[in-house]
Amino acid sequence: MHPEIGTASDAYPKRCLVGNWSFAEPHVAEITLEKLTKVYPDGTNAVKQLDLDVGDGELVVLVGPSGCGKTTALRMVAGLEPITDGVVRIGDQVVNNLPPKNRDIAMIFQNYALYPHMTAYKNMAFGLKLRKFEPSEIDRRVRDAARVLGLEDVLRKRPRTLSGGQRQRVAMGRAIVREPQAFLMDEPLSNLDAKLRVEMRAEIARIQRDLAVTTIYVTHDQVEAMTLGDKVAAMRDGVLQQFDVPQALYDRPVNLFVAEFIGSPAMNLVGADLERDNESIYARFGEHRLRLDDDVLSSRPALNRFEGKPLILGLRPEDLEDAALAGEAPPDRRLSAQIDIREDMGSEVFVHFGSGGRPVRGEDVAAAIGEEAIEATEPQTKGKGSLFVARVGRESRAREGEQLELLVNTSRLHFFDPDTGYGIYDSDS
Repeated sequence: MHPEIGTASDAYPKRCLVGNWSFAEPHVAEITLEKLTKVYPDGTNAVKQLDLDVGDGELVVLVGPSGCGKTTALRMVAGLEPITDGVVRIGDQVVNNLPPKNRDIAMIFQNYALYPHMTAYKNMAFGLKLRKFEPSEIDRRVRDAARVLGLEDVLRKRPRTLSGGQRQRVAMGRAIVREPQAFLMDEPLSNLDAKLRVEMRAEIARIQRDLAVTTIYVTHDQVEAMTLGDKVAAMRDGVLQQFDVPQALYDRPVNLFVAEFIGSPAMNLVGADLERDNESIYARFGEHRLRLDDDVLSSRPALNRFEGKPLILGLRPEDLEDAALAGEAPPDRRLSAQIDIREDMGSEVFVHFGSGGRPVRGEDVAAAIGEEAIEATEPQTKGKGSLFVARVGRESRAREGEQLELLVNTSRLHFFDPDTGYGIYDSDS
């Protein structure tokens, strides 16, 4: 029996070392979700037949906009939400009917949930004390966790005297000392300021890597998802859209929703037409024509059926560069733009401009960026077409109201079927 469920009289499992942290040898703790479904009494279908495999020691991020079902799925894994249909397995055990305390998992929440009258030490030790662990074992675990988390100097302090980052680390420490089979994290960094979020993100990644504990992490922040996850599951309206390594979601988004949601700033989308001129194929939008590279055409034979037809062209902001910084290129690799807004970010510059092409709307885009964002940009698109953002070098001398020549990395163009919203990648697309 694992000591998290048993009592202090149970034999402790064999221990090993990672850095300066001594912990029980990890369980094999794959988490498998099979057709996981949640329907609330009012008929709301929050999660729809979710299939997901989280490997032993993996960190998988569930990401998506508010209301996409990611937190509901996490709560079903934790046992905090009844399952309407489907199966949750932790290791080899089906846990659908097990209470949370018997699932050998630890949750870390957005609101820390620390006892204000207890010191950091007592907050971290409280769960072990309830399970009647011996005081010497409690002390060892708490101090080991404090050393890993950099909390040794604040163990005697109460939560109100701690910074936001320290409170979050105490909450993490409370989970770590339990040595569970899995961590479940529900937007644990959303209450922190931007700088501290970056620091804590790196801390979570390091701790999870060192402890090799299976982890499911929920966030609406796609930057957290891309930087933290071994794999990322993008969700929309309770349905899993794409599950893969982060780079695959960025390089080959399965549909318009994933394309718009993953990446910051978001992918530029515009309605375009594929046309042939002599032996070359061009994507035309507004007054612009971009020639498709031969390797793009050869790797995406499904594009052939769109010749002479409209489709949706996607361009990531980082695949546009100020031509003055990038060197010479033929006209069919360039866009000429009148800069509307210049944003200096310090290490780079964002330039906003109208592409002149057909704006892309619809449910996929609205789900990714929100109806309010679309409504806010609607007046700006009149006469300018789809609005683009280019992410150019900080040396760029682009100025608002002036013309700018932009070099396009045409080997990294994205294409989507306007009828289905799915990405066009190969003959099976």
